[in-house]
Amino acid sequence: MKVCLQTYGCQMNKLDSALVSSALTDAGFSLTQSVKEADVILINTCSVREHAEQRVISQLGHLKHIKKNKPNLVVAVIGCMAQRLGNKLLEHEAVNIVCGPTQIPQIADLLKQALEKNEKRLAVTEKILQKTSESQNQTLETFESTYGVEDKQIPSQAFVRAMRGCNNFCTYCIVPYVRGPEVCRPPEVIIEQIKKLASEGIKQVTLLGQTVNSYKYKKDGRSWCLADLLDAAAGVEGIEWLRFVTSYPSEEFFDDIMQVMAASPKVCNYLHLPAQSGSDKILRAMNRHYTAAWYLELLDKARAIVPDIAIAGDFIVGFPGETEEDFQATVDLLKKARYRNSFIFKYSPRPGTTADKKLQDTVPADIKQKRIATLLEVQEEMSGQLSRDYLGKQVKVLVEGLSKKSHINTAGDNNPQLVGRTDTDYIVVFNGPASLTGHFAKVKITKTSPLTLFAELL
Repeated sequence: MKVCLQTYGCQMNKLDSALVSSALTDAGFSLTQSVKEADVILINTCSVREHAEQRVISQLGHLKHIKKNKPNLVVAVIGCMAQRLGNKLLEHEAVNIVCGPTQIPQIADLLKQALEKNEKRLAVTEKILQKTSESQNQTLETFESTYGVEDKQIPSQAFVRAMRGCNNFCTYCIVPYVRGPEVCRPPEVIIEQIKKLASEGIKQVTLLGQTVNSYKYKKDGRSWCLADLLDAAAGVEGIEWLRFVTSYPSEEFFDDIMQVMAASPKVCNYLHLPAQSGSDKILRAMNRHYTAAWYLELLDKARAIVPDIAIAGDFIVGFPGETEEDFQATVDLLKKARYRNSFIFKYSPRPGTTADKKLQDTVPADIKQKRIATLLEVQEEMSGQLSRDYLGKQVKVLVEGLSKKSHINTAGDNNPQLVGRTDTDYIVVFNGPASLTGHFAKVKITKTSPLTLFAELL
């Protein structure tokens, strides 16, 4: 039986898809990228923004028509949208299976049942805000450890989950309502998984968590935080680079994490630390527990400990009640933060969140779009300045493979254009042999743009 897996959303969803792909292959399914060839269409969904959900609804509409000519086709929806909508989603004509993030270890069995009996199946967590049971945690743990594999899209790299869920309840965010409360994985299990990946040739591991810097675990009288986890992972032979995303602005363990980054050549000098707004009024309305001034002080501290650190941010524009003055405060913070890059989104109400229940979406769509354009322009100028600092420098990159413009050649040889990343997460393109994919290379930067560095292979 052939499965076509389509993934929407964040790195956490991409990790879930990698785990599911590995589990399905182990269960006897084969994977295909062709909808026409597939016996099963498996859609891993995201609920963070309305646009992500609308894309899935549109795809289900398309699949409904396909099923008229192919009635035995099984359509399964997994992930955050599955948990959020549950039975409502199962009522869709095209859908056979709805499976939440906590239930993904069941997916192979659910698919087999649906293929055999042509019945609809629902597997979600009824009381998602309650602490998950020990048996459920153990099932997820076994699934994660068994099927944790390298990223098929990018050789030599893998994502490893450090924790699940979130306890922060930012008023705009759906995550706690679809992924449940924070659960940190045992450190020895994480390190064992990293050792296994290293033995299979993985060179870079990214630790994932909704608020990964709040990782903490107590065992045998010892308390672990993310800094301890990074330090232990850095000791794994074969692993050369370690990253972690995403962090929440907090002083807890912050110095420890930065000190490990400064001390270890394996921990990449990169920090993704979303601010979301530069207005203290809006930050309070978002239930973010800091001020803009305090946030900037945290960035100063990071740069004092790790001078070469590259920092990325996130912003939401058009949050309910955001005035022009509030937005200008965000522009001001963006300029002062000196991000390598930032991810900017317009506010969209998410059903069930506090902001959706208590606040009106007051900022018109055209104003949101204008504010996004303004922030992107400011960020592009900043990114351009920071990129230019690399001109003429020699840097180490982990080669990810052929670039989208692999046919372009500026080196005067027959080598294709490759794409790699620095430890500070800069994208670098250069010409070199395709055999470098998955390996480290030394390059010299010859030209820069705001988002890309251009180089020659040394």
